[in-house]
Formats: sequence, C-alpha cells, structure tokens
Amino acid sequence: MELIYLLARVDVGRLEEVVHRLQEIREVAEVQAVTGPYDVIVKVEAERIPTALDVVLQRIRKIPGLLTTETLVAVGR
Repeated sequence: MELIYLLARVDVGRLEEVVHRLQEIREVAEVQAVTGPYDVIVKVEAERIPTALDVVLQRIRKIPGLLTTETLVAVGR
C-alpha cells in the first residue's frame, strides 16, 4: 500500500463540510483538523502512487471549500 499525505487550507466556515466530504472518499484513510498554516491533514492510501495522485487531482482537489493543497508522497516504507 502506498501513502500520500495532503496538507490543505480550507475556506473559513467550511471545515466541517470539507472534512465530511473527504471522509466519503474510499482511499482517504484518515482526516485530521490541525492548527498552524494548514487546516487539515489527509492520509490517502492506494495500491500505487499514480492511483493515489489521481484521487488527489480528480476527487479531493475538486471539493468545494478546499482552497489549497500540498501533496507529500511517503518514501522509504
């Protein structure tokens, strides 16, 4: 299983909605609201990195209220 972590900024007042939509995506293993420069950390699991990246590009980044994302591919597992 391959892992991608996504750091995301969310529009003011839409955190709960965005977290709920993220949790509905099968490949999203975990969502955690955090403090600091980002609002949410998302753990995405898939069989292959290209599949995980496709989930980020085609599903996650299209969620209304999600402003910016930074994608981190886990290495050395």
